Amino acid sequence: MAGGWTRDGAVQDQIDDTVMDAVMAARARMPVGESEEQCIACGDDIPEGRRQAVPGVRTCIACQSGRDRPAASLFNRRGSKDSQLR
Repeated sequence: MAGGWTRDGAVQDQIDDTVMDAVMAARARMPVGESEEQCIACGDDIPEGRRQAVPGVRTCIACQSGRDRPAASLFNRRGSKDSQLR
């Protein structure tokens, strides 16, 4: 149920768009092509199992874990009520 001048389902549309943006961003960051045998960040060997599981992998698990930390969101579709009142 939407209120004001919005149509019904507008809030769910915002949620769906936010999730879709996150999925598309994650897919864009996925590696493709030949996997590296050694990590491009630290030079350690990348295990064969990881190279087979993730085609195009270029980093070891430790380095990739550091890269996967969440960054600040690029879109704030739901701005706070206070910011709208200013």
